Amino acid sequence: MISNTTPVLSLDEKYLIPVSDHLRHMADIPPSRMFLINKSLKTYSEKNPNAKIFDASQGDGGASLPGTPKPILERALQLQLEHGTAYDMPFGTEAYRKAVIEQYWKLDSSSGWGTANVMGTTGGRDALVKAYQAMLALGHGRQGDLIMVSRVPWITYNWGPYGVGANVLWSPGDPAEGWAYSEDAIRESVKFAESKGRKIAGLVITNPDNPTGLTISVEKQVSLAKTALEAGVAFVFFDWMYHYVTDESPMDLNSFLKFFTPEERKRLMFLDGITKSLGGSNIRNCHLIADENVIKFIMARASHGVIPPFFSLAVAMAAYEMGFAEAAKTIIEPTNISRKALKNLLMKNEMEHIIGKGYYAFINVGEYLQAKGWDSSEPLGAYLAENYGVAVVPGAFFSPFGNDWIRFSYATPVERVEGAFGRLLEGLNSLRK
Repeated sequence: MISNTTPVLSLDEKYLIPVSDHLRHMADIPPSRMFLINKSLKTYSEKNPNAKIFDASQGDGGASLPGTPKPILERALQLQLEHGTAYDMPFGTEAYRKAVIEQYWKLDSSSGWGTANVMGTTGGRDALVKAYQAMLALGHGRQGDLIMVSRVPWITYNWGPYGVGANVLWSPGDPAEGWAYSEDAIRESVKFAESKGRKIAGLVITNPDNPTGLTISVEKQVSLAKTALEAGVAFVFFDWMYHYVTDESPMDLNSFLKFFTPEERKRLMFLDGITKSLGGSNIRNCHLIADENVIKFIMARASHGVIPPFFSLAVAMAAYEMGFAEAAKTIIEPTNISRKALKNLLMKNEMEHIIGKGYYAFINVGEYLQAKGWDSSEPLGAYLAENYGVAVVPGAFFSPFGNDWIRFSYATPVERVEGAFGRLLEGLNSLRK
């Protein structure tokens, strides 16, 4: 018997986390400047009180476009009233899972996946953190292994993994090809990881990409994933948050899964949600689809952490009930029109750029930076906002390989895109004077 005056560890010593002082030596994780860049527009407005300002920085259809339609929010409120305010399960609710599988993805039972493969999350960042933890624990079972991302990744891909004990590896890539992944780059990255005594716990494939807007064909995504799995990468994570915002067909999970064997599917994860395609940034609803054992792992930990609120699930269910393509029209249609207009402007002005689908174009402004004597696009963000009333995101925010580039969001009405581009040109040309 152990005396009640004796401290007791909650777990047997063989399960204890080893002591390490690595936390003391970690780099400070900086706050994302994505939320601050458009604040510089205030300076321009103070100097030019009657002038228009243009925000081409944000990937937020709830701010730059009408956002989630009112009828969907009203239907979600009705569902909330009917559901009540008691605790739900860590994955959300069974009704939500069913809506994701049957109404949104229309997933065929022959895939072997169903409602038990769905995890509701409180937005994309929540889903990503949960996925990284699963990759580390269920992959090679080690902290400090690598999450592989593109050469110029979304800012949070740099720091989200690091915050939960993973390191980040930027894949080799050619800017002339939009820093796209290649099969050789994946194999080279696995060898590089081994040379550092590490393994790759996960590869993140984003389509369409943020920040570059690059679009990857289905066939290429499959080839990259199979190459990664064959090379020993533990999991392949597909971020499809922007795939509905296109003038083509969205991704089809049914046909996509058929390219993989049942064993390979155990090592795949998929992220989707309403943040981008429905303009529901502050509603915070996404879902993960993965092998049932992965979902069980995440769910157990979520029961001690973050559980998605029902209203966020209800908004998604209301949109799926309506038919998602119809529900998301107010985001998809104007963005598609603006993309076409922006592409024409970029071509007309002979500016090097990447513009696939989704929300963003990535534009090379290196010649203007050189004329000004700037080493990167970082000071350009504040300069354009404060002096020309247009906010864009410096590519330098994403990685040093984006130093000569900017991200330009066209998820806004076409007249706003045209106005923002005009101000952008005006500001860039001023750097040559």
